[in-house]
Amino acid sequence: MRAPHDQHFLADEDAVRKIASFTDVDGVTVLEIGPGKGVLTRALLERGAKVIAVELDGTLLPHLESAFADEIASGRLTIVHGDAIRCEIPPFEKVVANLPYSASSKITFRLLDIGFKEAVLMYQKEFGERMIALPGTPDCGRLSIMVQTCARVMPLMELKPESFSPPPEVDSWVVRITPKSELTYPVSDRKLYAVLVREAFSHRRKTLKKALTNAAHVLGKDVAAKIIANAPEDLLKKRAEELTLKEWAMLTDFSKV
Repeated sequence: MRAPHDQHFLADEDAVRKIASFTDVDGVTVLEIGPGKGVLTRALLERGAKVIAVELDGTLLPHLESAFADEIASGRLTIVHGDAIRCEIPPFEKVVANLPYSASSKITFRLLDIGFKEAVLMYQKEFGERMIALPGTPDCGRLSIMVQTCARVMPLMELKPESFSPPPEVDSWVVRITPKSELTYPVSDRKLYAVLVREAFSHRRKTLKKALTNAAHVLGKDVAAKIIANAPEDLLKKRAEELTLKEWAMLTDFSKV
């Protein structure tokens, strides 16, 4: 049975307690995406968090509003009915959530753009593995590079399908994401960097030089031409998954020469 809006509700009470305790939330404003029936919401509130819960499924709102009427009235819980990919989200400090798997990538990129102190997030295990895949390995992709550029990721827990209702068809990972206070390899143009990574991995079977040539209409012909002219030939011969974080950062510099 497929859950509405790709939601699989966490039913393992021990797992809920552990997830809520993986980061200190006492007195902290915490964003929860996809609260579902509010099991994790309750655990966060019990630990002293002020929670902003973003829920897409309108059929769940009456239950949440009834179950947490006191917390809503006191201002400790704010429920936002909307899509976390695009809706307006009030300011928050940390994120703790069981994300809908089909929207994991878009939500993760948005959270990184918004910024946060720390996040404890549940993903499909395969997605989590791609987040930590190193350059030069088959699983390395756009997600790996973009996340590792600006954050550190640590797996915390693995959960089997029977921990959920209805059970998904995959294992799940809970990970901690901690943004870097300073980038290991400074990026001169973050917007260009994001486009370069996206376009190169959309042509991942091609060398970087061919990928940049094919993406010139997106990057801008002048920008693509400058990178190709200034980058070392051995770098241009590599494919996207072979570039290190240092080499990715260098690409934006080549566009400025």
